[in-house]
Amino acid sequence: MKVNLYSKLPKVDEILEDIKIVDLVKKSSRETVVETIREELDQVRKMINNEICDEESLNIETEKLIDNIVFNVNEKERNNLRSVINGTGVVIHTNLGRSLLSKSAVEHLNEISTNYSNLEFDLETNGRGIRYSHVEEIIKKITGAEAAVVVNNNAAAVILTFKAMCEGREVITSRGELVEIGGSFRIPEVMEQSGVKLVDVGATNRTHLKDYEKAITEETGALLKVHTSNYQILGFTSSVDLESLVELGNQREIPVIEDLGSGVLVDLSKYGLGHEPTVQESIKKGVDIVTFSGDKLLGGPQAGIIIGKKKYIDMMKTHPLNRALRIDKTTLAALESTLRHYLDEDTIREIPTMNMLTMSIEEIENRAKLLLEEINKKVSSESKLKFEIKDDYSKVGGGSMPLEQIPTKCIVISSEDFSMTSLEEGLRKFDTPIITRLYKDNVFIDLRTIRDSDIEKIVNGLVFAINL
Repeated sequence: MKVNLYSKLPKVDEILEDIKIVDLVKKSSRETVVETIREELDQVRKMINNEICDEESLNIETEKLIDNIVFNVNEKERNNLRSVINGTGVVIHTNLGRSLLSKSAVEHLNEISTNYSNLEFDLETNGRGIRYSHVEEIIKKITGAEAAVVVNNNAAAVILTFKAMCEGREVITSRGELVEIGGSFRIPEVMEQSGVKLVDVGATNRTHLKDYEKAITEETGALLKVHTSNYQILGFTSSVDLESLVELGNQREIPVIEDLGSGVLVDLSKYGLGHEPTVQESIKKGVDIVTFSGDKLLGGPQAGIIIGKKKYIDMMKTHPLNRALRIDKTTLAALESTLRHYLDEDTIREIPTMNMLTMSIEEIENRAKLLLEEINKKVSSESKLKFEIKDDYSKVGGGSMPLEQIPTKCIVISSEDFSMTSLEEGLRKFDTPIITRLYKDNVFIDLRTIRDSDIEKIVNGLVFAINL
């Protein structure tokens, strides 16, 4: 019986003559196609060998063979890094790539990455230029700082700052500000790698100016203020305000460094969100050096931006470590275009992160209604799924404004007969993976982080997940 079933399997050469496989070979590696054909045939042979395949089921498996081969070849040749649809409502979602770039940033990035550029060439003098010159003047104009330099992320910015300014010396900071900045990277460890000695003062919940004063010695290289952007301590608390720390630093001739983490360049309270300290406020208060991210609330590419007094920035520009941490031309192009939106605040909603954070509830509700209408058109009532528009809250994300709850609208999917876990998994397996929230056996699709161009894909993804 087994022998007869084995003989019914098509040969590799026969499969290669199928029109779908011929087309597949034209756009894919022939080696990969042949390898996949053999893998699929082996799977069917195992079924025969284990006696879980009779003649009828073998015919079914053979009919599916070509489609399985095409699917698996495409999966093998698909890029590992893929675009996904963010239905979680977390705007700056670290695991999903944080901030999206604006249209102008993408256009500038594409232009620079596909052509030669004046990255380090001075068009005026016909000589060598400096890559930071393309963004430094813009950053200075927006923030009011004397100078600026950009590296590949904010952790790198903090390391370079300590290396250039305080290596081998002590840096004093509050015990309540020794934060973990994500991925298990902690401020004390970053400081240790920078070659500085951490002196933590005060208690977890309360630190006073006198704690800093008592800790200052001849070995003190800087006073550090870390903005706890990714958590808050509530209750019996006390911290030293920036003005007082700057005044102390001036009195003792010790520079003050502030790590803002998720740097913001506009007052978000104007848009109905809670107030988050801006980069400009820190500069106005006299901080010597401020470091912050480019891909969080700023809404640009991954980058670490260092601004402040020129004498300190010059030390960083000439430090040997700077070459290892510098940004490339594509990041520089995207950052420049993003920063230009802040020269005219009327255009900041062209930055996707700012657009999502400041979107009105009416805009979100209209999008929710449009999605629900398309779902009702294309998703069969036989699926026994219930779709409703419900009120909920979005999150800023990216370690920013952790207590901020932004009103939103969600499509909430429920069913008494269909597994919501299976639906959530099916949506993730769709050609363009759809990432949702699974809560209390309901699937939530938050419309704040959904774009109009995502709607058709979401509907098709639901059909796919239901029939999986």
